[in-house]
This record gives sequence, structure tokens and C-alpha cells, in this order.
Amino acid sequence: MPNEHGVVHEDEAEQMERSHGEKFAGTGLRLGATAGGEELGCTLYEVPPERSPVPYHYHTANEEAIYVLDGTGRLRTETEEIDISEGSYVALPAGEDGAHQVINSSDEPLRFLCVSTMNEPDVMVYPDSNKVGMVAGAAPGGPRKKVTLQKMFHADSDVDYWEGE
Repeated sequence: MPNEHGVVHEDEAEQMERSHGEKFAGTGLRLGATAGGEELGCTLYEVPPERSPVPYHYHTANEEAIYVLDGTGRLRTETEEIDISEGSYVALPAGEDGAHQVINSSDEPLRFLCVSTMNEPDVMVYPDSNKVGMVAGAAPGGPRKKVTLQKMFHADSDVDYWEGE
């Protein structure tokens, strides 16, 4: 638990594990949420070799920034893949121009901080899989207990405004 000044050690942070198939895996320590952050989130990711913690995506409401602490990897953007390594800082604006994916391209773990604004509701777009996600009550990276709505759906699914009324 954080002290009265919002100080928390990474050993105390809420941990999330992600793994799916051969492409996705990683551990995230929710530093911002654990420390009591309300408008700024921060997650410390550790990603095993040849994996990515999340699919290629962008946020419509939140800006993100990545700072690489250890290891090497690639940053996939809309137009290219860029090498990143210890000391690299990446600014990712909200919207399609900020679409990204971090991929560990080495034989060693990749550790990086992901800092984000905490605007909600937020809509996340996943171009590779044609999915859209939304979250309300707490922005991505915020306290999970505050989430009141979280949904994923195919971007091409659509209903009439009046359906079911």
C-alpha cells in the first residue's frame, strides 16, 4: 500500500499477467493505480523474448508514453517498426496517429514504463483484428475495482439506434 504521500515500491504494486498464444505475454505492475494516481497512470511492463504485452492498438481518449528501462525491442507504428532500447522515450498521442505495439525482439527480458493520461471513458481500437474496446468508470491502467463498463466487440458489428426500444 502507498504511504500518505503516494509512494509505493514495485514489490507492492498490483500485478497483472497476460499471455495468449505464441505472440503475447508479459507482466504488468500497476504502479500508478497502486500509488493512488487519479489522472496519471503508470505501468511497469516486463516482456519475455519475442513477445508483446498487448496487440497493436490506439486509444481515442488517452495519450501514452513509453520509457525503456532495460533491454531492446521494436516499436510498431502505423508506418514502420523502430528499434528501441534502454533510454528510449516514445510519445504516443491519442488517436490513430498514436497506434502502436511494443515487441521484445531480443533474447533477454524487455522492461519499460508505460505512462498514460487517465481520461475516461476510453475507446481502444485494434486495427489488426478489427476490434473495438471500451472502458468506463476507470481509465485503462486505473483501479480495476472502479471499472463500471468494459466491453470488446468487432468493429463491423452494428445495430440500429432504435433496436430493442
